[in-house]
Amino acid sequence: ACSPNEFQCSNKSCISMIFVCDGDNDCGDGSDERKCSPLTCNPNEFQCNNSVCIPELWVCDNQPDCEDQSDESVEKCGYDAKALNTCAAHEFQCSNGECIHLNWKCDGDEDCKDKSDEQDCPLVTCQPDEFQCGDGTCIHGAKQCDKVHDCPDNSDEAGCIQESACESPSKFQCKSGECIDGGKVCDSHRDCRDWSDEPLKECGINECSMNNGGCSHICKDLKIGYECECPLGYKLLDKKTCGDIDECENPDACSQICINYKGDYKCECYEGYEMDTLSKNCKAVGKSPYLIFTNRHEVRKIDLVKRDYSRIIPMLKNVVALDVEVSTNRIYWCDLFYRKIYSAYIDKASDTAEQVILIDSQLNSPEGLAIDWVHKNIYWTDSGNKTISVATADGSRRRTLFNSDLSEPRAIAVDPTRRFMYWSDWGDKAKIEKAGLNGVGRQVLVTDNIEWPNGITLDLLNQRLYWVDSKLHSLSCIDFNGSNRKVLISSVDDLSHPFGLAVFEDRVFWTDLENEAIFSANRLNGLDISILAENLNNPHDIVVFHELKQPKAPDSCELSPQPNGGCEYLCLPAPQISPHSPKYTCACPDNMWLGPDMKKCYKDLPTTSTTVLVSTTTASRTASTTTITSVIGSANNTTEVVPKPVSEATITTPSFHLPSTTSILIDSEMTTGNSNLSQHYANNDQGFDSTVTAAVIGIVIPVVVIGLLCMGGYLIWRNWKRKNTKSMNFDNPVYRKTTEEEDEDEIHIGQTAQIGHVYPARVALSLEDDGLP
Repeated sequence: ACSPNEFQCSNKSCISMIFVCDGDNDCGDGSDERKCSPLTCNPNEFQCNNSVCIPELWVCDNQPDCEDQSDESVEKCGYDAKALNTCAAHEFQCSNGECIHLNWKCDGDEDCKDKSDEQDCPLVTCQPDEFQCGDGTCIHGAKQCDKVHDCPDNSDEAGCIQESACESPSKFQCKSGECIDGGKVCDSHRDCRDWSDEPLKECGINECSMNNGGCSHICKDLKIGYECECPLGYKLLDKKTCGDIDECENPDACSQICINYKGDYKCECYEGYEMDTLSKNCKAVGKSPYLIFTNRHEVRKIDLVKRDYSRIIPMLKNVVALDVEVSTNRIYWCDLFYRKIYSAYIDKASDTAEQVILIDSQLNSPEGLAIDWVHKNIYWTDSGNKTISVATADGSRRRTLFNSDLSEPRAIAVDPTRRFMYWSDWGDKAKIEKAGLNGVGRQVLVTDNIEWPNGITLDLLNQRLYWVDSKLHSLSCIDFNGSNRKVLISSVDDLSHPFGLAVFEDRVFWTDLENEAIFSANRLNGLDISILAENLNNPHDIVVFHELKQPKAPDSCELSPQPNGGCEYLCLPAPQISPHSPKYTCACPDNMWLGPDMKKCYKDLPTTSTTVLVSTTTASRTASTTTITSVIGSANNTTEVVPKPVSEATITTPSFHLPSTTSILIDSEMTTGNSNLSQHYANNDQGFDSTVTAAVIGIVIPVVVIGLLCMGGYLIWRNWKRKNTKSMNFDNPVYRKTTEEEDEDEIHIGQTAQIGHVYPARVALSLEDDGLP
């Protein structure tokens, strides 16, 4: 029986009353959505034929948002919306109007929702020395029936008859090739054609009787000859000598700690864990761990021990990324609709008044989020801006760490104990990368056999990185240094469209958009796959909440005798790449730079227009300044300028002491933020000074006028393009449908009846195609 605050489904299962009549099939049999009062939409909303309400703005926008597609019907729009969808030259148009990459047609994977990209495909003909798989792909013939699944559909191992006549220990292999029963050896009858079963000098002789046959441990006498064997925990180094097996060489020999002994090994657990007597796995001690996940419109949690299922945050727009800070009991999330990053205490997150906006500017499509719980910073990826950024936990200070060599950055994870971050990129050149938490030491970990790496997660105890690939339908792992790569699961059924990923104890958890479920499996071998929750409707990011997931570590910036490490702006932890690596480095906001002390921030170097007349290239000064060197013609001119700190309101002009033979004129206008600096140095020849100044004015004014005209023309063109461009972005698999209007800067989130394999990078409906080349 269900509790008073629960609803009993027709299938006898119990769900929370808050899930009744919420538009989601939480029971699995639909009974929680029956007998519901008809929904009444707001005046600015459109009601689909199935009573679901969507914004009026989404109607007749050539993207079906209702499950029954009634918002794009001919009756409503007056035209066939699909017919207006024109794909670019490098794209293939599905029968339902969707656009996908052209090279995805006839690739063996159904990318169109209607599967039209795999229809009418020519039959692939393999080479004579190749084997054709069931899906049409070709592999080398030697890979057929080799006990390794090389075809995606495993057809290369189907129908194989693996028989070796003498595999049985009771059989004897004749030198002439026959296989006879072992009992016929040395029975004085010829059974082998070459008499190899009746050697005169070996039958009836026990070689083990003398010096143990030369074996270091066990000598086993055979009818013909003998063989050496080893006790458990040892292996033959040659044919006679036994050596210890280091079971700990296998990273998955133990759940956590492996200790090797001579002839044996022992498994132990880290502090905070204890060994399960039955499974021999390490289990966390303390409070029950629970999963927190988002289905775009809500954030929910599942207790992994009690299996309680409850809601944390309701009424969200399009939340696809989240993370938690266990020590403060806070949750952080990104909303693609509002283009903002929020935070709240978990127990108060349902109250919108308790939700704090951390970042609300310069965000386009924040799809990945990670919390540095040690140094109190947040990191996020932005696939729209193609950047990776960092900010303090309160959002007051931020900086872009990477803005190059990023195509479609998605998931991000941090390791504050070792001060590294990891992220995935599912662009044209998919990869998984690594860098220090301060943005240094960037390196690529995975580039091959990777297509759409959606979710990544870190096992800090065992130093393993896990990721799911929604194109290859696989779950893989790798060491933090990029070695020991292993595919744990490869399954179209269990990994139809994986997105979020989390790991804890000996289990790995992932969300699947197509199955609308949360799965788990053994993180060591990928076995014991089970479903934790079903009928979730677009489950995206997922995290595990437990104190052992975020171990304590010293904050390098707080260990410094100076507050914030002495940094004027951001103090970021530095990875310990070498013994001489700094514990932390200071960072400045975008378009600003560190001064000589590497702690204070100065405004960006100004754009300088300089006219120089050189008689000598020697100049000295009395104050310590920053040197800016420019090359004009073949002469080297050095201009030394004191940089402006953030905290100062004025710029101090340095004094230069020039020899009497020096004639140098520098007329430069330097714009730094809101401050303009104009410097003028000259010798005592006033007539010469006036002549050169007039020449400078005659050159600078036309250049400035031309620059202003160019800028005005660019702004007019950009305004025209924005008014006449309407684009829809369909990413993998976060659907960021963007309607760009002059006075509209919201993100319009499209919904589909079935996620399926809809992965076109972008469909552009505009006067000018700005798609891929």
